[in-house]
Amino acid sequence: MSVEPSQRPDARRFLTSSEGWPYLLVPFIPLAIALDLAHVSPTIIFFSSALGVIPTAALMGRATEELAARSGPGIGGLLNVTFGNAPELIIALFALGAGLHEVVKASIIGSVIGNVLLVLGASMFVGGLGRDRQRFSRTSAAAQSSMLLLAVVAMMMPAIFELVEGKGLPLPGVERVAYDSTVEQLSLAVALVLIASYGAGLLFSLKTHRDLFNPPSSGDEEHGEPWSVRRSVGALALAGVAVGVMSEILVGSISEAAKSIGLTEFFVGAIIVAIVGNAAEHWVAVLVARKDKMDLAVNIAIGSSAQIALFVAPVLVLASFVLGPGPMPLVFNGFELGGVFLAVLIAIHVTNEGESTWFEGVQLLAVYAVLALAFAFA
Repeated sequence: MSVEPSQRPDARRFLTSSEGWPYLLVPFIPLAIALDLAHVSPTIIFFSSALGVIPTAALMGRATEELAARSGPGIGGLLNVTFGNAPELIIALFALGAGLHEVVKASIIGSVIGNVLLVLGASMFVGGLGRDRQRFSRTSAAAQSSMLLLAVVAMMMPAIFELVEGKGLPLPGVERVAYDSTVEQLSLAVALVLIASYGAGLLFSLKTHRDLFNPPSSGDEEHGEPWSVRRSVGALALAGVAVGVMSEILVGSISEAAKSIGLTEFFVGAIIVAIVGNAAEHWVAVLVARKDKMDLAVNIAIGSSAQIALFVAPVLVLASFVLGPGPMPLVFNGFELGGVFLAVLIAIHVTNEGESTWFEGVQLLAVYAVLALAFAFA
């Protein structure tokens, strides 16, 4: 079947647009598979598979948006929060199965820090260029920031317990630490509380206070022709399979690649894996901020962090009891504890007034750079 000449410029225009650029990385998917089968350098395999994750995550996000648009605000919102961090969850599950507990925990903290510092900072900076200031819903931002702070406090308690009653905090360079069953049971209980809180949050944001988290759309989004349900489901399934394949290859090369590059697995998990897993979503936040839609940008940055803390982290704790060499307690190292707590406090402070400037974005990016440097030297 030949392609009409008029369709080629449309495809070219889409691939070079702000929404279509991730699909330019599709060739890295078969390339990563071929390199893995050929057993070439783990570093090359790692970066090829990392780039291959980006288009699959973008496709999953687009398919989820299309299904959400056709399902109404209730089911649509549930789909968005369920699949919003699916690529990163899949990567973490493969790492969990490989016994890379500290990499998994680093990616959890790295995602929270990356969203509230890197993504929010880039959104405020890019969106604020050429504008005196940008405004967003202070009430919505405060509600999500409070949820995030409460979740992070709960996540920190097993580490504090281990610091006081156990053998102390883990070092950044280790892969897995054998903990006492007491802290494992405490982490399980905390995970169940977080899951329950997440369910209450869904009820709050999708039903009782839906208008607060789902403001009316301006109607000027340019998504092109809407997808059918069959096409959306098919794309979601294809993206899920592709993310799974890329994640398995990525995780399999992390240890050797980190040694070859001269970086610790801690830095790779907290910075590189955390950014790759949400690259497409990060770009969307910056893009909408440039269009002066800061409500949506703040919702993506803070909301995604809250979902990581309330849903992804406890799910991984629960999964560790049946997947991998043993349970994964929520015991984070000192860099992770300090970084995530400071990042959340900063997020609460910068969103407190309901407005932002480009300079606040620069400050958030500077803090992220300092944390990344500290992680690299750890």
